Amino acid sequence: MQSFKDVELIKKANIYFDGNVTSRTFIDSNGDKKSLGIMMVGEYLFGTVEAEIMEIIEGEVEVKLKGEEEWKTYKSGSSFSIPSNSSFDIKVKTISDYCCSYIK
Repeated sequence: MQSFKDVELIKKANIYFDGNVTSRTFIDSNGDKKSLGIMMVGEYLFGTVEAEIMEIIEGEVEVKLKGEEEWKTYKSGSSFSIPSNSSFDIKVKTISDYCCSYIK
C-alpha cells in the first residue's frame, strides 16, 4: 500500500535515541494504529507492549528478536513481526523508512 486515506494523525512526534529514530502515529480508516518513521544508521534496542509488524519501506536493517541468537536482514519491501511484551535489537545499516502496524 503506497498511501493511507481517511486517517487520524497524532500531532506529537515519537522521538527516540536523541532524535536518531522518529515516527508519527496515526489511526487508519479501519481503526488500526500505525506509525510511519525514519531510523538513522545505528544500533537500537526497542521494547514492545503490543505485537507489531514492522515493514521496511526503504533501507536495510538487521534484527534480532528477544530470545533469539540469529540476526536476520530485512531490506526495502520486507517486514518482520515482534510479539507483544517483548523486545528486539536492530542494526540500521542505511537510513531506513518504516511503517509499524500494531496488532490488537
